[in-house]
Amino acid sequence: MNMVKSLFLGSAAALVAMSGAQAADLPLKAKAVEYVKVCSIYGAGFYYIPGTDTCIKLGGYLRADVTMYGGAAYNAPAWNGNAGQQNRLANNTIFRSRQDINIDTRTATEYGVVRTYFDATFNWTTGDAVAGGTLGVYYAFIQFAGFTFGKAVSQFDTPWTGYPGNNTSFLIGGYDDVTGINQVAYTAEFGNGVSGSISLEDQSSYLQSALYNTSGLTNAGFASGVFGTNSYAGTQIPDIVGKIRVDQAWGLFQVSAAAHQVRASYYTPALETSGHPSDTWGYAVQGAISLKNLPTGPGDSINFTATYSNGATRYVLGGVSPSSFAMYGSSGVGYQSLALAGAADGIFAGTNNINGTGITKTDAWGVRGAFNHNWNPNWSTSLFGSYTSIDYNGTATAQICATAVGFTCNPDFRIAQIGTVTRWTPVKNLTFSGEVMYTYLDQSHSGLVALAPGATKPAANYELKDLGTWSGNLRVQRVF
Repeated sequence: MNMVKSLFLGSAAALVAMSGAQAADLPLKAKAVEYVKVCSIYGAGFYYIPGTDTCIKLGGYLRADVTMYGGAAYNAPAWNGNAGQQNRLANNTIFRSRQDINIDTRTATEYGVVRTYFDATFNWTTGDAVAGGTLGVYYAFIQFAGFTFGKAVSQFDTPWTGYPGNNTSFLIGGYDDVTGINQVAYTAEFGNGVSGSISLEDQSSYLQSALYNTSGLTNAGFASGVFGTNSYAGTQIPDIVGKIRVDQAWGLFQVSAAAHQVRASYYTPALETSGHPSDTWGYAVQGAISLKNLPTGPGDSINFTATYSNGATRYVLGGVSPSSFAMYGSSGVGYQSLALAGAADGIFAGTNNINGTGITKTDAWGVRGAFNHNWNPNWSTSLFGSYTSIDYNGTATAQICATAVGFTCNPDFRIAQIGTVTRWTPVKNLTFSGEVMYTYLDQSHSGLVALAPGATKPAANYELKDLGTWSGNLRVQRVF
């Protein structure tokens, strides 16, 4: 009995000692758990980053589409390359899958809101390498005290960029830098929806068309719509851009202007002692209007731009569209018909300072717009179109056509486009759409020309005449 009692007492003492030791290890007070809090001051979807006063929003979209009988993804017309030649090397259907991710942060400071924004896309397109795909950085900028630093939509552009109502990335007739352009910009808000901006913008990727030295140009050079050797020099001064915008309940009105340096390399590209033409300046101006609250229905809108440039062609024929065009079709005269066109900021000729000329700039103008109508909350249709005109004056035309043989040479051209897209949104942020577009190249060359175009086309006589092409696209997109 005494032995049993001793065992119970010993066990109790051990338990008391153990519990005392465990109690000593426990904290006196548990730390508060930091929950993610909603940040409502910047709109839906923002949350505070735990432990900070910075709000963050994650978003993006996933898109899958297919272009039929076009030249490239996103409903590009068959207006150059293998697609323009209509040969068996061209892809008649072009699929693309894209994931877009964007990160938006905002922090309130004594100087106002500090904002950063990043947007990247991951793409897989017909023709990509088996192990690849492409990565694109669309936007990466900081905004602070009215300034914007980094890759953002140009201050020249409109809020809808190159998409007044279309899905296609190839509706020309105006400026388009939907993937952003490097810049340093300042925007001032004057109240009542009126704002003004001025910026310095990188011209190297989006804003240089071509600067042709026509020396040595032959008929063969016309086969792709290229008028000599592209002789743009490296960048020296960024484009200088300004705009005034009025945003009201009825819509938007905007006027933009840009100054663009046109700077050639050398008369003989590989020989700096050959000299070069003097630098010159081009410019572009744009007027834009958006009308809302139309009598045709709630949410309907009209978006429209008109643009003119001198020596700054990409402000009219902008975005990811090419600068040269070569479309082939049937002919009862030559082997085939051929529509040729090339856009350049300027033309010069010569091999050195003795026989070289100055730069003659080209004129361009374009209009682009769309009417967007909502049939009901789930269905909508847009009707869109554009018209683009490129004009080479007498001096530039003479330089381009000096060696043209056997045909009437005139590098002026016009491109007309019209299309429609219908969208079905069965649930919020999920949209199915179908688009069709017609593109017509009205070129000014005429007659028969003896060419050896290359690729799959034989050396033969080709009839120079205007041509058109249809393209269509189906898309599904989920935004989050």
